[in-house]
Amino acid sequence: QVQLVESGGGLVQAGGSLRLSCAASGRTASPSAMGWFRQAPGKEREFVAAISGSGTFTYYADSVKGRFTISRDNAKNTVYLQMNSLNAEDSSVYSCAARPRAVARQTAYEYNYWGQGTQVTVSS
Repeated sequence: QVQLVESGGGLVQAGGSLRLSCAASGRTASPSAMGWFRQAPGKEREFVAAISGSGTFTYYADSVKGRFTISRDNAKNTVYLQMNSLNAEDSSVYSCAARPRAVARQTAYEYNYWGQGTQVTVSS
């Protein structure tokens, strides 16, 4: 079982930055691939970014490419999402997820463990 706890959300002005953190605890066979997803009210959950277990490979949604950066510190069991140049469309609940494989994926159903989410609100 893996527990995930997100932090770092909040209110920011358009053009600003936030860094989200996701701390993982519990038993894993090897560093798990991690992903960030977001869901706004009335919308479907959407993929944001993912990173492989080693941190070598990263993937981004087109809507955040060039603005967001996913990274991880396996010594701290923590994954980060640095978000720059935020706009109102980025307002959402952001959740991190883990899957019991080192290879990252971009679809939510391939992730077994989820955090409770953290709210990001961007004011225009």
